[in-house]
Amino acid sequence: AFLLLSSQALAGSSDRLGTAGALELRIPVGSRSVSLGGAVIADVSGAEAIYWNPAGMSANPKTEVVFSHMEYIADIKLNYFAAMTHLGGFGTLGLSAKILNIGDIVHRTVDSPEGDGEIFSPTFSVIGLTYSRQLTDRVSFGTTAMYISEKIRQEQATGLAFDFGFQYTPGWRGLKLGATIKNLGPNMKFDGPGFEKVVNEEPRKSLSASFELPSSVNFGISYDIYSYQNNRLMAQGVFQSNNFSEDEFRFGTEYSFKDMFFLRGGFTASNQTEYLYGPSAGAGLKLKLSGTDVTVDYSWAKADFFKDNQVFTVKFAF
Repeated sequence: AFLLLSSQALAGSSDRLGTAGALELRIPVGSRSVSLGGAVIADVSGAEAIYWNPAGMSANPKTEVVFSHMEYIADIKLNYFAAMTHLGGFGTLGLSAKILNIGDIVHRTVDSPEGDGEIFSPTFSVIGLTYSRQLTDRVSFGTTAMYISEKIRQEQATGLAFDFGFQYTPGWRGLKLGATIKNLGPNMKFDGPGFEKVVNEEPRKSLSASFELPSSVNFGISYDIYSYQNNRLMAQGVFQSNNFSEDEFRFGTEYSFKDMFFLRGGFTASNQTEYLYGPSAGAGLKLKLSGTDVTVDYSWAKADFFKDNQVFTVKFAF
């Protein structure tokens, strides 16, 4: 079933660049994952796994809440919230919300090129419901259903998308394998009063063209290069096949001391001409406060043509 679904996400090439919609689905979340270049398909766990690989959510037996804020390109802000809880033999349930804030835009027309006094703020949001379960002691599965909403002035597009993910742990030297299919769903299109006009004193309504979702297939691996006493060094890699752009190769490494202090680095590569992203780095600190694990993470990611991305994340696990 996984291979059958993946065939739907392997239909793209560089010729299709710029023809997909709902690209907020592809914007990464979580400081740890961003600092590792997004190479976390096999290793990610807890609430942060809801975006990257929903199968990893069941690896955390606790209740966890995550808040993340990203300073994205062109003064765009991305806020992300996720929460999950383990429900025994039933599995693990999670909720997530991703809000992309474009900022205020002056409404300009041919008659008012400097603005007609109207200010509008486009808002793109993705609300997700995730279910994950440990199928065996080594295999876990997860899926996320996402409601997508894009609003620009009075025009709006809504849609539905699904993620599917697996993780497999052979039980040898920290080796982990993972696979996901992301953003599968029907086409979306805009509608609203802006498509209505009066021509020759008769009302007319133009139709918006539909657009596809930016689906992808991802295969990941994670391996402990070094693990002794309180020190651990882990390497990760992901191959990502996109249906609307060239394939991507993601690499990351993480050093941890006492599972408390973390240093991370990553890199994303693609054959795509003028690819936006490159190296990334970050750090994290996890503390126990009154029985609650509190984690604070920061990441930086290089972005050509725009300001570099910065992500701030706080996690609470209890």
